[in-house]
Amino acid sequence: MTPAIFSRTYPLTTAEATFAAVKADGFGAVQFNLSNLGLPPVPETAAEGLEAVRHQAAKAGVAISALSGTWNMAHPDPAYRATMRGRFEWVLQAAQSLGAPIVTLCTGSRDAGNMWAHHAQNTSAAAWAEMAEELSHALDRAAHYGLRLGIEPEPANIICDAFAARRILDQLQAPHLGIVLDAANLIAPEQAVNQQFILDQALDLLGADLLLAHAKDHDTTGRVVPPGDGIIDLPAFVAGLRQAGYDGPLIGHGFDMAQAPRAATVLQDLCRA
Repeated sequence: MTPAIFSRTYPLTTAEATFAAVKADGFGAVQFNLSNLGLPPVPETAAEGLEAVRHQAAKAGVAISALSGTWNMAHPDPAYRATMRGRFEWVLQAAQSLGAPIVTLCTGSRDAGNMWAHHAQNTSAAAWAEMAEELSHALDRAAHYGLRLGIEPEPANIICDAFAARRILDQLQAPHLGIVLDAANLIAPEQAVNQQFILDQALDLLGADLLLAHAKDHDTTGRVVPPGDGIIDLPAFVAGLRQAGYDGPLIGHGFDMAQAPRAATVLQDLCRA
């Protein structure tokens, strides 16, 4: 595995500065975000100069493992979904230009103001059907560009756990759809005592479909902290990933730029273990 980081951890708006900081802190790969080019993650128009960005990453020795492309695929307003469906095309084109083989997504919430907020209608049949329709369209377009899509289970989203992730994989049967797995998203603070069982269950369900692994950590209140500072058993998670055959980037996030070097050391140790 390779220690990696969200590029948006760095509040920088040039690729050269971002990749230099990533490498200096001890990471070998990024999940890239267009915000590091001064753009929205899902831009309104095509991004320019991406071949140069790809060159700068290679020059710095940093792999662009994935591009973030998340938008609210379960938004209650069909006009919003139609608009974002069109803009997602620019994300796919950007990923192709950057040489990023994966675009990452989360499935969203019925909360119109905050896609990370739980909503009572998230479990409705209508919310599931509309999310699945948007994801299916995104998969069709990703196939056109030769890209894979990775969806991440998030506690307040439609795909909220490993069981929902398995359900959408089985429903869509798309070979270029896979999972971004983050143990911290599956284990609430009150579930920490049972985390080994939860991790084993998730990897049994999803291990064959893993595209990326996130190494987020949180404390007993649910506050996100740097990896190794919280209650998530990251060594057990990494051991489970290896057993499932995963050997890709281990991506840290949820901490600030000043904490990145220490986070890199923790991830390096996990990758070597």
